[in-house]
Amino acid sequence: MSRRGTAEKKTAKSDPIYRNRVVNMLVNRIMKHGKKSLAYLIIYRALKRIYQKTGTNPLYVLRQAIREVTPTLAVKARRVSGSTHQVPIEIESPQGQALAIRWLLAASRKRPGQNMAFKLSSELLDAAKGRGDAIRKKEETHRMAEANRAFAHIR
Repeated sequence: MSRRGTAEKKTAKSDPIYRNRVVNMLVNRIMKHGKKSLAYLIIYRALKRIYQKTGTNPLYVLRQAIREVTPTLAVKARRVSGSTHQVPIEIESPQGQALAIRWLLAASRKRPGQNMAFKLSSELLDAAKGRGDAIRKKEETHRMAEANRAFAHIR
């Protein structure tokens, strides 16, 4: 039995304009070299562009995109008697959301386009509609988990 106490769960802070934790998580993931103000600028421009294109609340589109991209299954490499197996595992909500944000940002960075705000808004709109690179990544992960379902008993 451990003598140390359990670690407290950290709650993410909310951003100043939308008062939303997901937006703040997105800002922290997009930030490079500690330039948080630039990250906020990119996110807010992307959300403004989403509002101009759709006319709906950009936070709704953001939540919809993250919900579409969030995986429920993933594979984890496990070594069993000298060979490595890809074992499917279920992903809980916070980890799935973090993966979804990471995949959305990676897909938007890969996109051709003028600036990051433009690319991010395009990727978020595509993901909310159920298409795009981040959706493809989620489906690929689910296919891998389904293909390796035989190893589900290995934990």
